[in-house]
Formats: sequence, structure tokens, C-alpha cells
Amino acid sequence: MKPNQKLYLYSFLARFGLLKKSYTGKIMLVAFLGTHVPLLTLLLSFVISNSYSLEMAIRVMSIALLATLAGTAATLYALHYLLKPVILTSAALQNYLNTKTLPELPTEFADEAGTLMADTSQTLHKLDELIHYITNYDDLTGLPNRDLFRDRLHQMLSQPENNQRLVAVFLLGIDDFTDISHGLEHETTNLLLRAVAQRLSSCIGQTDVLAHLSGDEFAIARIEIVYFESVIKLSQLFLSTLSKPFSLEGNLIHITASIGITMNGINDRNSVDQLLQQAHIALYQAKQQGRSQYQFYSPEINAQLQERLTLENELHGALTRNEMLVYYQPLIDLHSGHMTAMEALIRWQHPTLGMISPGKFIPIAEANGAIVEIGEWVLRTACTQNRAWQLAGFTPIRISVNLSARQFEQPYLVEIVSQILEETGLKASDLELEVTESFLMGDIERSVKTLKKLRELGIWLALDDFGTGYSSLNYLKRFPVNMLKIDQSFVQDVTSNPDSAAVTNAIIALAKSLQLNITAEGVETQEQLEYLKMQGCDEGQGYYFSCPVPANLIVPMLQKSSQRMETIAASIDA
Repeated sequence: MKPNQKLYLYSFLARFGLLKKSYTGKIMLVAFLGTHVPLLTLLLSFVISNSYSLEMAIRVMSIALLATLAGTAATLYALHYLLKPVILTSAALQNYLNTKTLPELPTEFADEAGTLMADTSQTLHKLDELIHYITNYDDLTGLPNRDLFRDRLHQMLSQPENNQRLVAVFLLGIDDFTDISHGLEHETTNLLLRAVAQRLSSCIGQTDVLAHLSGDEFAIARIEIVYFESVIKLSQLFLSTLSKPFSLEGNLIHITASIGITMNGINDRNSVDQLLQQAHIALYQAKQQGRSQYQFYSPEINAQLQERLTLENELHGALTRNEMLVYYQPLIDLHSGHMTAMEALIRWQHPTLGMISPGKFIPIAEANGAIVEIGEWVLRTACTQNRAWQLAGFTPIRISVNLSARQFEQPYLVEIVSQILEETGLKASDLELEVTESFLMGDIERSVKTLKKLRELGIWLALDDFGTGYSSLNYLKRFPVNMLKIDQSFVQDVTSNPDSAAVTNAIIALAKSLQLNITAEGVETQEQLEYLKMQGCDEGQGYYFSCPVPANLIVPMLQKSSQRMETIAASIDA
């Protein structure tokens, strides 16, 4: 028989309004009717029978009525208390649903009602444990999750005995985890995270709290800090432990991690969320410094990140709002004094923040990919401007434009450059593209192939910031460039620092041996100019000649340069 078929009487009684919400009422009604059926039968028999006198009938009926009422009252009273196990169980379930309070039901009874109470109590306790685990522990690693970590850290900070202790929060993230996870099967990635959790567990003490916050991020809280250096030693222990290879499914996987650290010292009142935010900021800064690094939080770092976030938000749409400008800085032939080229340099004129340094917003644009669109706009603007100067009758000069690493990685870079030259009408020989040595080394074969294609168009190629990167002669011979640019860090103290002078002399000699032109960046004094001329440097660029200026201020320089060229030409003809 199906369960609902066994509930026909219960279902029938539940149809009545007064009984719908009262199980006890249903039982009492049935008991009342059951005890009164005999009385009703007796009354009926007395009514239809003439065997007894009226006096006798009344006496018997009165006694039967009183006895029945007394028995009914006793029965209902007993039933009320016999129903208590069901009532208590129901109340316990309702209370757990509303307040998550575990019941204290008896478990020593062996009948059906006792089993109901015992099973309900045991089930709710197990359910509560399961809910607590699901709510507070990470199902992948078995470690406390973010919520439980916050609770335990709050307990650490709120205990009176910890008021005079240092509390350190470490936030650890696996370097390049996204790339690592893309190269592994999903299950292997999970195994890696479990293995990381196990290794970190082996590094911490009994009073420490280790948690898996999300993805590749793990948090550790420690209160037993005797001296500040112990925090550094613990960070180094974490990093060295994770740097050892992981053997997973027959493969050796190498990873590194970065750590952000914040400390809650004596009399500090930082909340748990503030500490976690500070640790996140420090972790971000650590990752910016490279792999396997740790970084302590400081308000200065926070201010820098807040500024970065503001600039990143404002950078979106800066081009469409016409806030970007191109400034130009001349390159001068050190021997003749003629202007030979012009470097195009991006500037950001923000309506409220003013002129923003490229050193602040270019790294942001590089990181979020906006540099591709910005770089293409600079290239098109510079080529258009150079062609306009030529159409105005000025002597043609090269326009030099920097290529970013992101731009250089674009698969259609050569086609884009060729299209811009065609659109603007500028000759390829009047365009110079500057590439940085460091990003060429990422994929040598691809870099050489791209440079050759650009060179075949007739474009000049300059290797920027030479001397600060790999500076390998073997690689340099493979790069089809026309020019080397000496980084300004060597030029600025070339007359006072023997090491800078030696590097500068070596670069100039190297360029000459490879038949490359050489440009010195950052020329600011007459002494630097004379030294570079004496060493045979071809071109110079820097504040000694001119700072970067808008296009309209370049016109007088072009006029002066053109007049000088005409004078020299006339003297030669004479």
C-alpha cells in the first residue's frame, strides 16, 4: 500500500478548518468520538426501550454520562502527553530551520516515538556538521575557506591576550597560475592545488590558520611573532617549499609563488577585511616585481594602486575624448647640427588631472592591452604630421615612432604599418620604428621574421635602450636594424662615471663595426655633446637640443633647419 493511501483518515480530518493545523486536535477528536459512541448507543437503547422506569433510566444515564466524561477527560489527558514525542520532534525541526539551534531530544527510548526522536536528533546533528563543513571549508583542499578564515582571524584580534601581540597575514598566490592551468588537465590542476595546500600545511604551526580563499590564493594568519625577522623567514620558507617540483601523475611540475604580507601591530585597530585588502595590495605589488617575491603592505603602495586604478578607469575612452596628444622631440646630427629626425612621443592631457606622465599610464596601457589601439593612433598621427610638414615645403626628415611589445606581437603588424603609410602618403624611408631589445628576445625567430618584413618595406629600424637588456652580439647580428640608441642612463653621467663611459664607447664601437648608425638619448649638457662627438656618435637627442613639444612649436625648428640646409647647399654650389 502506498504511503498516501495509509493517510486517508489523516487527510480526511485535515480538510476541516479547525483541525487543519493541529495534529493533537485530530487525535483528541477521534478519542472523544471513540469514548462517546458507547454512551450514545446506551442513550438510544433507553429511549427506544420501555423496560425501565423513567427514574431508573435517568439514574443510569446520569451515572453513565459522568463515568464517560471522567474517562474521556483521563484519556484525553493521557493522549496529550503521549503525543509529546511527536510534538517535541516537530518543534525541534521547526526551531532548527528558524534558528539553526540543535535539539536536545531524548535518545534512550526504543519504541517508534523514541526512535523518531533519536533519529531526528542524530540526523539534525549530522546535517548541521555537513552544513558547517560546506559553509566553512573548501571542498577542493579541505582547508578553511574565506568565511572561516575571517572568523578565526577576528577571534585572534578580539582576544584580550592578543592585544600586545603582532598579527601577520600572508596572502600567497601562484605565479602565472592562469597559464599553468591552461596547460594542465582540470583534474591535474586540482591535484596541484591540493599538493600546494599540503606543503603549506607542513610549514605552519599549531596556532596558525591556513585557508584556501579562491583559485590559487592561500591565506595564512600567525599571532606568535617573537621578532619581525621571523615573518621574513616564514615567507622565505613558503617560497622555497613551493619552488620544489611537484610530481603529479608521472609529471614534474615546477611553480613559483608570490606573497603579500600585512601586519596588525600593538594598538592597531584594523578590521579583518582591511587586513585582507592590504595583503591583496601587497601581493599585487610582489607580482609586479617578478616571480617568487614577497612584499609588505605600506600606505604608499596603497596610494600608488589607488592612483593606478583611477588612471586605468580614465584611460578607457581617452582617445575618443581627444585627450591624447603627440609631442615631438628632434634628433640632431652631432657633427653638422642639422635636424635629421623627429621622435613622436605620446602625452595624455587629462581635463582634471592635467598632463599625465607617460611613465604612469603607458605601463597600464601595456598591461590591459589598450597600448595596441593607442600605439596605432600615435603611428598614424605621426605619419600624417610628417607628411604635412613635407607638403608645407620643409626638408624631409624621418619620423621615429616607438612600438610596444603588445604591438609587435600583433599578427598583422606589417600590414597595419603598410596601410598607414599608404593612407598618409608618407614614404617608408621617412618612417623609423623603434623596438626594444628585451621584447625581441621573447621569440627570436618570430622577431627576426617580423623585422625583416618591416625592413623590406623600406622602413628604418632602431634598437631602443641598447645596453640595458641582453646586449648579445650573437642576437644583434640577426636583428636587421639600422640604428642603435644608447640609453640615457649611460649618457647622463658619461663624463663623470668611467663605467658609463666604457659602456657608451663599447656600444659606439660595436655599432660602427656592424655599420649601424648610433643615436645617444638624454643629451643634456655641452660636455656630454662634446664627448659623444669625439667618440663618433652620429645623432643626439635630449633636452640640450629641445624637450618634447607640440607640433606647432616644431615648425620654427624645421624652418631653421631648412634654411641652414639651403645655406650649405648654396655654398657648395658656389
